[in-house]
Amino acid sequence: MKKLMNNADDFVKEMIEGIYLANQDKLECVPEINTLYRKDIPAGKVTIMQGSGSGHEPAHIMCVGKGMLDAACPGNVFAAPAMDYVYQCTKKIAGDAGVLHIINNYQGDRMSWDMGREMAEAEGIKVGVVVVNDDVSVEDSLYTVGRRGVAGNFFVIKCCGAAAEKGASLEELVKLGEKVNSRTRSMGMALTSCTPPAKGTPIFEIGDDEIEMGVGIHGEPGRRRDKMKPVHDIVEEMFDAIAKDIPFQSGDRVAVMVNGMGATPISELYIAYREAALLCEKAGFTIAKNYVGNYCTSLDMAGFSLTLVQLDDEIEELLNEPAEISVRIF
Repeated sequence: MKKLMNNADDFVKEMIEGIYLANQDKLECVPEINTLYRKDIPAGKVTIMQGSGSGHEPAHIMCVGKGMLDAACPGNVFAAPAMDYVYQCTKKIAGDAGVLHIINNYQGDRMSWDMGREMAEAEGIKVGVVVVNDDVSVEDSLYTVGRRGVAGNFFVIKCCGAAAEKGASLEELVKLGEKVNSRTRSMGMALTSCTPPAKGTPIFEIGDDEIEMGVGIHGEPGRRRDKMKPVHDIVEEMFDAIAKDIPFQSGDRVAVMVNGMGATPISELYIAYREAALLCEKAGFTIAKNYVGNYCTSLDMAGFSLTLVQLDDEIEELLNEPAEISVRIF
């Protein structure tokens, strides 16, 4: 294993400090609880926080800023944040309007965030919850009961973040987040495994001529192991699984995201986007917004995920609102 780090134990801490040092004019850092938060949170605003395991960057620690998250408190690589991190981070950004927790649907995350929320509520802090579960690949997996939360979380964060800047209440943000999640579907695939810093070896083995269809962002098994095939066939399978799930309809306006898993060249992501765009045209979908790049990664995994969002006027308007975050991706 070769990684740009000093030692595995400090991997997350030093990453967070690096983000802070690059954005000291906008962010504050509390390294003992893995937290970054905005310096400029407006008084009276509902604050929004996220935090799953590290290793998925730019999700979510790099999405703190005006128009998206007010704070993030990730755990160690592929591990939920400690409940005390959630509690302390919630206290740090809480105001009278309350705090919105956006949580990916993994058992460890749900447990930590539920306990952290209960601790905050015991002190009189209002907390709302939105659970993201956009992955159509499998119903249950290694780390979760029910569908996993993957790259679709960006759309929930973006819409809720924009609405919060406009003064939406906590109750309105919960309702909005649930709506965006209900209209968002994703599926991923892997060409290679990934290697967590503390483990030093790949999470799973995969042959040079094999792919994992429906892989999770922690390397969880997907729908099946398959032989490598043309990208058209890969994207078509993912597109069909997504489009049938809501179901989408001819005439829909959609947002499309082709999300790199961490080690896929941008050239290949655009080839995959080309296939998705052609399939959207064939299905009668109008692509109103598109996103191609690394959003929710899996360390050094090669592969990608495809996300479609069935837009309405409100969601499209909120996606078009500006955001000021450390990584210029939204």
